[in-house]
Amino acid sequence: MAPHLVTRRRMFSILAGCTAVPAVAAPVQSWQGKAMGADAQILLAQQPKTAGYALFKKVEHIIAQVEQSFSLHVDSELARLNATGLLRHPSQAMINLIALSARVHDATNGVFDPTIQPLWLALAKGQNPNAVRDRIGWCRLSVEEVGVRLARESKLTFNGIAQGFCADQVAALLRGEGFDKVLVNMGEISALGQNSDASGWPVSIADRDGHTLRTIPLVNRALATSSPFSLRLAGGEPHILGPHGEMPRWQTVSVSDTSAAVADALSTAFCLMDRPAIDQALLHFPDARIEVLA
Repeated sequence: MAPHLVTRRRMFSILAGCTAVPAVAAPVQSWQGKAMGADAQILLAQQPKTAGYALFKKVEHIIAQVEQSFSLHVDSELARLNATGLLRHPSQAMINLIALSARVHDATNGVFDPTIQPLWLALAKGQNPNAVRDRIGWCRLSVEEVGVRLARESKLTFNGIAQGFCADQVAALLRGEGFDKVLVNMGEISALGQNSDASGWPVSIADRDGHTLRTIPLVNRALATSSPFSLRLAGGEPHILGPHGEMPRWQTVSVSDTSAAVADALSTAFCLMDRPAIDQALLHFPDARIEVLA
C-alpha cells in the first residue's frame, strides 16, 4: 500500500490529474480547503437548506475529527498508537477503519497492509529495508478489551484508505443535511445524485503525466485513483509498496464503489496485483468495479 512521510499520496494523485473535475454547470455554492493534507473541494448543485457558513463549518469539523484519528502529522490517535503501541479508548472511527482494513487485507491476500509504514520510512530515508521487514504484518495489530495494541517497533499508516474514509464521512454529513446533488472531493471523490443539469458528475481519470484516460459520470458513487510512480522514494522505489516485496504491475488504477474508503483501499492494493488476483478480490466487494487499469 502507499504510506508516506511528509508528502501525501493523494495530493500527488490530484496534482497528477488522476481525479480532476471538468467544467460542469455552475454550482449554487462551493467550498475549498484541505483534508488529510490534500486539496479538498465541495460543489453543491442545489440551494443549501442551511446557511453556507454553518454548513461548511460542520464539514471542517468532520475533517478535523478524521485528522485527529488518522493523521501521521498531528497528535492523533494513530500517532499515539505508533508511539506507545497501545491506544486506550479508541474512537468508533478507528475501530471501523481497522475493521474495513482487515476486510481489504483478507480480500487482497495481505497485499493491503497498513503495518507497512516501517518499510516506507526506511526506504524514504534511504535505509536498509531488510532491517525492518520483521516489523510488518497485520497480525501485529490487535483489538483487545484494553484498546488497540500494536507490536513493538511496528507502525501503522492509513494513508491508503483514510482520505476515502474522510470523503465518506463528509458525504454522510451532507446527505443528513438533506443534500442529494453534491460532489465531495477529499482527495478521493464521492458524488451524491446528479449535478444541476440532471446528468452525472463528470470526473476525468488521468495518468501521472496528466493525460486523460477516461471520463465517467458519477451518480451516487465514489472514485479513487492510484498512480504508484507519481512519487518515488529516496532509492527510486515507487511510493506504493507491498508488504512482501510486491512491486507495481500498473501505472494507474482507478476503482469506483459506493464507498470511497473501499475504492481508496482497493485502488492502492490493485496497483500491486495481477488481473486474476484483482478479479478474485472484487468478489468480496460486489459494489466495486475497475474504471481504469493501465
